[in-house]
Amino acid sequence: MPVAAPLSSTLPQAVVASLKAIPSPLSVAATPRYHFDNPEDPTIKSPAPLTVDSSRFLHVQGKHICLEGKPKVLRGACLGGWMMMENFMTGFPGHEHQLRAGMLKALGKEKYEFFFDKFLEYYFTEADAQAFKNAGFNFIRLGVNYRHFEDDSNPRVFKYEGLKHLDRCARYGIYSVIDLHALPGGQNTDFHCDNPTDKALFWVHKDFQDRAVNIWEHLAEHYKNNPWVAGYNALNEPVEESGEILVSVMKRIENAIRAIDPNHILFWDGNGFASDFRQFKEPLPNSVYSCHDYSSMGLPNNPQYTGTDEDKAKLVQSIEWKTEFQRAHNAPIWNGEFGPTYVDTDTKGHEEINAQRYELLQEQLRLYDTYPNISWTVWCWKDIGICGVVHPSPDSKYMKLIKPFLEHKKRACVDSWGVDASHLDHLFKPMWEWLCGEAPSMRYKYPKVFAGDRGKHLFRPVRMCLLAEELVPEFCALFADKSHQELDAIAKSFHLDNCTPRTKLLSALTLHAKAGPTSSV
Repeated sequence: MPVAAPLSSTLPQAVVASLKAIPSPLSVAATPRYHFDNPEDPTIKSPAPLTVDSSRFLHVQGKHICLEGKPKVLRGACLGGWMMMENFMTGFPGHEHQLRAGMLKALGKEKYEFFFDKFLEYYFTEADAQAFKNAGFNFIRLGVNYRHFEDDSNPRVFKYEGLKHLDRCARYGIYSVIDLHALPGGQNTDFHCDNPTDKALFWVHKDFQDRAVNIWEHLAEHYKNNPWVAGYNALNEPVEESGEILVSVMKRIENAIRAIDPNHILFWDGNGFASDFRQFKEPLPNSVYSCHDYSSMGLPNNPQYTGTDEDKAKLVQSIEWKTEFQRAHNAPIWNGEFGPTYVDTDTKGHEEINAQRYELLQEQLRLYDTYPNISWTVWCWKDIGICGVVHPSPDSKYMKLIKPFLEHKKRACVDSWGVDASHLDHLFKPMWEWLCGEAPSMRYKYPKVFAGDRGKHLFRPVRMCLLAEELVPEFCALFADKSHQELDAIAKSFHLDNCTPRTKLLSALTLHAKAGPTSSV
């Protein structure tokens, strides 16, 4: 990819000057030592909790999210790939816990902890927060993995040190929603909840549900007095076939949080990867229901968006279907994730492909503007160039280090997002047809989107689980001989100073984030 202008060059000079004037609170010399209340060690204490008037909290009033009774539209981006790492976003194969196990083996405990702490530090700093606000964003969705707060080998014991980096983002003057993106056992059947299988076992074992409730109780206790936390996104993209267990678990989580924190909004994703609300009845109090509105026309191996009336009608149909529950109950709407993927300059016809996808995104944004009560968070703020608003420069230490591996991963198609796997159709299409021939029900196996996605019920366990896990040591070996100084420089590739913007994407989002809704549905 060509080296784009640094993000600072796209911002007003006054903002650039203010960014340069702000000393990084996360530099090595100035790193604050965060501590949190620990029942096992009473000498570890948090700072005094922030005491605020409950009127300062965002709350649901009719079909709007409000502050002090006045409607407030929240628009921004998700911070994915950070406290819940995803393979396509940072380049590794497989699942986060597999990556971390491999890196621990390759680096040793001390260097492992150093590298990941620096990665989390640089991935989102005050410079990101300033650029975020300058883009017109007032809302950030913070995706987190339960493993930051609990070890599988020591369940139901809350890890207070997991709050260190999350706390920073809840103090930058941007409304944030804490999104438990990965739950014990896996609440869906895909990679983005750190699930190494194709079974969502969270819904099968009550013990997993107990552990999730325990985590939310601790998070609610810690953030109950923070008005910059808009609320809690309890279950990212659940996939529960009956719908009955999902509704029961939602009610249980609601009761647990409300016993501690009566003020914050609860954000609930629909079933079937945040698209299906048929199992829900009356909305829970002070709750916002979230859909995820990805369009297949912005992903590889699908008919692409060309701007026809038929294409636009598909976009209308998608958001209308996914918000039917909210509109029927005159409730607020949150589109928690949306956006196409983009291709790099090595892809044939990349300029035309990306132009189509920018136009798709802009048409979606224009459509969302017609809803007077819709908030949104695009996926995502930062990654290595697939869909992020900003990404590390191709000349950065990290990108140069992993570039050969990215070619291997692209060839093997061990990711599921933004990947053109057509060169493997000669292997997987016949196998998929054979499976469906022997068991026709395979075409309707839950979740149905897997069956319709060119046979994902087949290539999820084969490519994204079996093969991807075997490639983890190859990726981790790239870091094995690095010094602390080199590891710091590699992690710092994700600092905003070393990132470049996807300018057309940033401009489109800024235009619509600042403009807000334009008319009523």
